[in-house]
Amino acid sequence: MKISIGFSPCPNDTYVFDALVNQLIDTQGLEFELYIEDVETLNEWALEGRLDVTKLSFPALFATQGNYRLLDSGAALGKGVGPLLVSKEDQGMDPSLINNSTIALPGQHTTAHFLFSMAFPNALKKEFMLFADIEEAVLSGQNTLGVLIHENRFTYAAKGLHKIMDLGTYWEQQTGVPIPLGGIAIKKSLAESKGNVIQRLIAESLLKARQQHTISEFVRAHAQSMKPEVMQQHIDLYVNDYTLSLGSDGKKAIRMLFEVYQRLQAGEVTEALRNENNSPFNEWLLEPEA
Repeated sequence: MKISIGFSPCPNDTYVFDALVNQLIDTQGLEFELYIEDVETLNEWALEGRLDVTKLSFPALFATQGNYRLLDSGAALGKGVGPLLVSKEDQGMDPSLINNSTIALPGQHTTAHFLFSMAFPNALKKEFMLFADIEEAVLSGQNTLGVLIHENRFTYAAKGLHKIMDLGTYWEQQTGVPIPLGGIAIKKSLAESKGNVIQRLIAESLLKARQQHTISEFVRAHAQSMKPEVMQQHIDLYVNDYTLSLGSDGKKAIRMLFEVYQRLQAGEVTEALRNENNSPFNEWLLEPEA
């Protein structure tokens, strides 16, 4: 059976999926048709239901209206991994100034946009663009502020940009839980048994990667001009035990993000949404087999 699968070219994704898509492990008779795209492209495709299995930001998962189920493995989630709000000038965090600034953001459906909106709900002068273009947009003066994700967290200071706020730290201070950035989801129309096989294979692929002592050619090829030390920093930051399995803490964090998402969308969160046994969020989880 052929399964269409999409993830980003970022080192954390290529590291996790290398062994799976390149058949370095037994894929149980499954073949994977690979699509490597920017995360916002994958978010938009998920809203269209284009791929069988896909990496996507959690706000995009919520917006799919239950057409995808979240897998237990492959997620990017943790503490100290959040997006950064930066500027060209070394300025303070004045909300009135931020509210009146033009902000470059890496996609409408990204967790970065969600966290920025949570912190600054009155900042509306937004421009969405490819994440890799945001540093230059701020440096050139096209945008006053930018929200950085991925490897740009490691390069912005050397390029002369200044951190105004760590949006991940803001989330952690407000909630006390890790930051759910993105996960791996499977079309709900596919059999649950197939989803269980795939999430086991993703975990096995990650374990295979952890046995390697060097960055693979697959990771290097898609990281393009990124320096090897930045690739390793990227992997070390975004790949952790939550990537292997969400666990109860990971699920709690995603559920809380869902509740805040509902609050931002509808103005309030009902008691039913606060009750994890009644929350529709549970319908979007594909629980691992015992």
